[in-house]
Amino acid sequence: MVFANIEYLFLLLLLIPYIVWYIMRRKKYEATLQISDARVYAHTPKSFRIYLLHVPFILRLGALVMIILVLARPQSTNSWQNSEIEGIDIMLAIDISTSMLAEDLKPNRLEAAKDVAAEFINGRPTDNIGITLFAGESFTQCPLTTDHGVLLNFVHNIQTGIIEDGTAVGMGVANAVTRLKDSMAKSKVIILLTDGTNNRGDISPLTAAEIAKSFGIRIYTIGVGTNGTAPYPYPTPMGVQYTNIPVEIDEKALTQIAGITEGEYFRATSNSKLKEVYQEIDKLEKTKLNVKEYSKRQEEYRLFALIAFLCILLEVLLRNSILKKIP
Repeated sequence: MVFANIEYLFLLLLLIPYIVWYIMRRKKYEATLQISDARVYAHTPKSFRIYLLHVPFILRLGALVMIILVLARPQSTNSWQNSEIEGIDIMLAIDISTSMLAEDLKPNRLEAAKDVAAEFINGRPTDNIGITLFAGESFTQCPLTTDHGVLLNFVHNIQTGIIEDGTAVGMGVANAVTRLKDSMAKSKVIILLTDGTNNRGDISPLTAAEIAKSFGIRIYTIGVGTNGTAPYPYPTPMGVQYTNIPVEIDEKALTQIAGITEGEYFRATSNSKLKEVYQEIDKLEKTKLNVKEYSKRQEEYRLFALIAFLCILLEVLLRNSILKKIP
């Protein structure tokens, strides 16, 4: 909680002389009776009004404190701020065609890619990272962000079948380029992960690579899949049946995409191989990023105003009932 008019809190200092004045006043006007021995009154029962004698003053004091807090305008805030961090801008372009369900990587290619992507995101806390997904078409699942908690949720929700099937590698690259082209970072990177060859889309992979090069974007390409054939699950009325499908990765095209943009091509035939690309990315030059975080504040004076009102109301009731003075 913060205070918009924090200078009003200095008014709390005025309560000190008020308390001193109250104590001195009580001593001055308190009735006294001089007697030689007070032991005879030691067991005399006391009225409960004696214990309430100072309650009105305490209530008034509490009301004044609450009113001062209301004047200071208490506000709740998300504690956002402007900050400058170091990092690079990275778009993860991930193939979500149905062939990514092949189980030559465990538990399958897509889940293995998601696990490594999540590990990569956790290891790059200062980078702007986004996600582009592609199959027969392409779309941005998450734009560049430093909020990696949100990003990891998007990674967890990646699945096949949400768009038309196919492998539009060129469209995936082009979509990622549109997210990076206006970046002010010195190092802009696309990590392209696919298990097939381009067979859909209006933009060829090499054309998309040339566009990326014109914007100073480096592309690291990863071909996912073992050599030869891979077990692929087919649902049948008798349960899931497996058949071996050929692994057809266009390594030539992926190597050319990486070469055009001064990146590097990796062949990931196992889960551990997927991690090698990140070692190369760590060597990239870092640049400072300005992170502007928006602060949304809400006024929180209502509770304090209500407490002040109740204090005043209770004081008035006490002074006109139990503690009412005889004129």
